[in-house]
Amino acid sequence: MARLKLSPRLSVVHVSGALGLGALDLLRDHHAVGSFHPLQSFPAPREPGAFRGITIAVDASSPVLMRRLRALARAIGASPKQVVDRDRVLYHAAAVYASNFVDVVVAEAVRQLGEIGWSERDATRALLPLVEGAVAGIRERGPVRALTGPIRRGDAETVKRHLEALDRQAAQTYRMLGSIALEIALEAGLEPAAAGRVQRALTEKSAATRRRRRE
Repeated sequence: MARLKLSPRLSVVHVSGALGLGALDLLRDHHAVGSFHPLQSFPAPREPGAFRGITIAVDASSPVLMRRLRALARAIGASPKQVVDRDRVLYHAAAVYASNFVDVVVAEAVRQLGEIGWSERDATRALLPLVEGAVAGIRERGPVRALTGPIRRGDAETVKRHLEALDRQAAQTYRMLGSIALEIALEAGLEPAAAGRVQRALTEKSAATRRRRRE
């Protein structure tokens, strides 16, 4: 295979979120290498304004290239943040939680409304303001103080009813996410006694045997 020949004055930069500079090791002997990952979702082509106000993870093998990448990020209205190789995988996992998994949770909420006869369009339209309100609360108050709902209130009876109504797969997901929510609720000030009741509701075996309805 012919070896790729590049000008020694050329720097090579990748835009992967999960990969570090090691992905470009074959070029490092003769070129500065870097990474430039926009912390933004691109399900389809977006306008340049999509970069405004976001964070861009940058790293570089040379100070000169690092300065250039930081300047490029600022030029498109973003804030650069260095993420080195050893932190890259956890950084990208966090991005998956904040983006991909939000979509997954909303899709499951849409499916639940479909169980009671709502169309996907009506369910999505009804839920989006709720999602946007939650994001606004996080922006204004932070993720701990923004938490609402039955787990934050210590409403164990409502949690039990939810689990009884859900099919097995959805109930497992609810228990997993509910346990994380309970930790946040405790941090936000939920009384330990109320937290204990919610914990029991989340861990008790549900009598529900309903299976997920096939599409």
